[in-house]
Amino acid sequence: CHPRPSVETASHVRTSTTFCLCPVLVWLCFLQKCYGVSHHVPTSKVPITKNQTKLANGETEVHHRPKRGWIWNQFFVLEEHIGPDAQYVGKLHSNSDKGDGSVRYILSGEGAGSIFIINEVTGDIHATESLDRERKAHYVLHAQAFDRNTEKPLEPKSEFIIKVQDINDNAPKFPDGPFVAAVPEMSQVGTSVYQVTASDADDPTYGNSARVVYSILQGQPYFSIDPKTGVIRTALANMDREAREHYAVVIQAKDMAGSVGGLSGSTTINITLTDVNDNPPKFPQKNYQLYVPESAQVGKPVGKIKANDEDLGVNAAIKYSIINSEGAAMFSIATDRDTREGIISLKKPLNYERKKTYTLHIEGVNTHVEPRFSYLGPFKDTATLKITVGDVDEPPVFSMDYYIMDVYENAHIGTEVGAVTARDPDSKNSPVRYFINLSEHGDKYFNIDMDSGVIKTTQSLDREDMPWHNITVMASEVDNPSLLSHVRVTLQVLDVNDNPPEIKTDEEVVVCESSRPGQVIQTIAAVDKDDFANGQRFSFSLLSGIPVNPNFTLKDNEDNTASIIARRRRFSRLVQELYELPIVVWDGGEPALSGTSTLTLQVCPCQWNGRVQTCQDERGLLSSAGLSTGALIAILLCIVILLVIVVLFITLRRSKKEPLIISEEDVRENVVTYDDEGGGEEDTEAFDIIALRNPAAAEELKFRRDVRPEAARQCGGPVRGCHSPLELDQVNVQKFIKQRLVEADMDTGGPPYDSLQTYAYEGQGSPTGSISSLDSPGTHSEQDYNYLDDWGPEFQKLAELYGEDMDVAELDVAVAVTAAT
Repeated sequence: CHPRPSVETASHVRTSTTFCLCPVLVWLCFLQKCYGVSHHVPTSKVPITKNQTKLANGETEVHHRPKRGWIWNQFFVLEEHIGPDAQYVGKLHSNSDKGDGSVRYILSGEGAGSIFIINEVTGDIHATESLDRERKAHYVLHAQAFDRNTEKPLEPKSEFIIKVQDINDNAPKFPDGPFVAAVPEMSQVGTSVYQVTASDADDPTYGNSARVVYSILQGQPYFSIDPKTGVIRTALANMDREAREHYAVVIQAKDMAGSVGGLSGSTTINITLTDVNDNPPKFPQKNYQLYVPESAQVGKPVGKIKANDEDLGVNAAIKYSIINSEGAAMFSIATDRDTREGIISLKKPLNYERKKTYTLHIEGVNTHVEPRFSYLGPFKDTATLKITVGDVDEPPVFSMDYYIMDVYENAHIGTEVGAVTARDPDSKNSPVRYFINLSEHGDKYFNIDMDSGVIKTTQSLDREDMPWHNITVMASEVDNPSLLSHVRVTLQVLDVNDNPPEIKTDEEVVVCESSRPGQVIQTIAAVDKDDFANGQRFSFSLLSGIPVNPNFTLKDNEDNTASIIARRRRFSRLVQELYELPIVVWDGGEPALSGTSTLTLQVCPCQWNGRVQTCQDERGLLSSAGLSTGALIAILLCIVILLVIVVLFITLRRSKKEPLIISEEDVRENVVTYDDEGGGEEDTEAFDIIALRNPAAAEELKFRRDVRPEAARQCGGPVRGCHSPLELDQVNVQKFIKQRLVEADMDTGGPPYDSLQTYAYEGQGSPTGSISSLDSPGTHSEQDYNYLDDWGPEFQKLAELYGEDMDVAELDVAVAVTAAT
C-alpha cells in the first residue's frame, strides 16, 4: 500500500471506530484505496518529455493527457448523524501541498457550502446537516487545488461522490393492507390462500437492513405463511364454514432477517371460507298437518313447507316433489326461489263428502351435489304432510256442464222441452230451486218449473225466424239462496214443413217473337224457407182444372228445376205483349206443401247473334238508333193522334147503323148486333146448333184467334162439305152454357168486364143452303213456309206474313154482348 494514509482510509477508520461496521466492508475499502493510490498518484516533479513545452517562466505545458497528482473516487457519510459537531466526511490532499499553507482547496457541486464545507488550507470536508439516504442516496461534488500566491490551479478540477451510508432506520410496510381473501371450506391442508409482500425503504444491497421475513402473529393454527415468499396457506383440515366463516389473520414482516434489533411491520388479512355443498337438506320435523277447505280453487296455493339447508346459494337449492301417487294426483308442489319453500297447490277440486283427508309424502333434494362430499350421506330428506279437507257450504251442482234440447216449431204453448237437474253437494242435501236468468234474455220464450227444473215453451216458435235459443238456468239452495250455480242451455227449434215452395223470379221471363214450338223459353227453380230435410225435392206442373194452355207447356226436369217450353209458332207483340203462366210447385216434405206462382212472360222482338238470342226493348232500340227524347215524344204524339182519328172514324161508321135510342133498362155498356137474314129455317149452316147440343164436339170445332181451325183443315174446304155424325137431341144446353161461363171467367186474355153470350137456333133444312162464312175457312194452301225462318233476318218479315193463319171465318149468328160493370 501507499505509505501515506489517504482520505478514504481515514474515513473508513472513523466509520469502523464509531459504528462498528462490518470488517469485510472495511477490508474491501482498504484494498481499493491501496491499489488505487499506488497506480494513480504521480510525483509533483517529473522530467519534461516530448509531450511537454517549456514556458518562458521555466514551467512546462502538457499538450496531451496530463498525469494528475491527486485523485479520489468517493467518500462515505452516515445518514441520520446526531451530534453537536459536524460529521467529518474526509480530506482532500494534493501532492503539490508541502504543508506550508500555499495550497488553497475549493469545493463545488451538490450541497457545497451548505451541506458540505471544506477547510481551504487542510482540505478537510465536514457535513453540517443530518442526511437521509432514503431521500437522497449520494451527492456529486467537484474539488480543485490552487496556488494561494499565484491563484493558478495546481491540479485540474476533479469530480468525486459522497455516498450516504445506509443504516436500518425504516421498518417494513404493507402499503395496500389490510387485505381480503377467500378459500373454500373443507379445503386440504396447504391450500394457497393469499400472498403478501412487504416493502422496506432501506438499502437492499447493504447489509440486512432490507431483508424481510414473514411470520403469523394471529391466525394459528388455521393458517400458516412462508417466511420468505409471504404465501399464506391453510394449516387445518376440514375447516367448516357453517362452524366459523371469517378469520382475521395478522401477518408480521421483520427486517434484519428477523434477528434481534430488526424493525417490523404488520398487516391483517380477512379470510372468508366460501361455501360448498357439504350439508344435506333437513326438514325441521317429520310430520306436518294442513287444513284446506273444499272450496279452495284449483291451481291456487293451499300451503307451504320448507326444508333447512345450512349451505348457501346454489348449494342450498332444493327441489320438492310429492312421491306418493295419492298425493300427487290431487296436489302439486313447486319451489319458491327466494324463500326456498315448497308451495303446495291444488290440482283437482276437493270434495269433503267424498274424501276428508289426504296424506302427502314430500321429498326435498339438493339440485347441485358435489361428488367428493357424497360420503356425507344422501343429500335429500322426506317429510309427511297430512291434509284435512274442511266442509264448506257449496252451491248446487248441475248434472251436466251444459244442456242441449230441441223442440219442434209451431209447438203448442206449454210444450215440455226438457229438464235440468242439480243437487246440493253438501251432506245436508238441501232442496234446490231453479229459475231462468231473465236479465240475459229479453224475449221470454221459455219458463222453468221452480221445483222440477222442467223447461216449457211460453210462445209459439218459428224456426225460420230464430232456429236456436240460448238461456241460462240458475239453481240455488233453499237454505242458502245466496249460493248460485249457472248452466247454459241451448234449445234447437226443429223444422216443420210449414212453408210452401215458391218460384224464383229474380229475372224477367222474355219470349221472343220468333220462338218455335218445343223451344225452351226459360228454366226456373224453386225456393223453400224450410230446411234441407223438408225441401230438398221439388216438382213442378201447370195449374190443373183449366183448359190446356195453347201457348206454353212446362217440363219438370226432375232436378229441382223446370223448363217453360213454347207450344206455338211465333208470337206477336202487337197482338199480345204479356202472358201469365200459373205454375204449381210441390216440396218433398211430410206432409207435402204446394205453392202457386204466376209468371209474367213478356213478348219481345229478338235479334240473332250467332247462337245466342238477345231480346232488346224498343226503348233500347230507339236509344241505339240515336233518337233524342224530344224526337221520341213527337213520334208518340203522332201515334196518339192517328189512333184518335181511327177511333173517331170507326165510331162515326157505327153510329150510322146502330139505333140512336137505347132502352133505359139496358145496363150494358156496349150492344153489338149482328144482322144476318140467312136462308130461313132450312139454313142450318148459318147457325150450327151442334155447339149448343154437344159441347164435346163444339170443343173440337172451336176457333181461336191464335189457333188455325182444325175442322177446315180436315174438311179441306167449306163446312158444307162436312157432315157431323153427332146426335142433337143428346145435348144439355144449360150445362154447356155453364161450362162456357167458367171458361170465360178463367180466360185471362179477355176484356176486363163480364160478358153475356146468347145462342139462338133457327132450324135446319133450307134448300138454298147457307151463305155464312162460319164454316167456310176457305182453301188452305198445303205449302209449308217454315224454311223461311232459316233464311236469316232479311226474310224475317216474309216468314211472319206466310206464317200467320190466312183463314177467315165469319160467324153468322146474332150474338149480343153486354158488358156490365
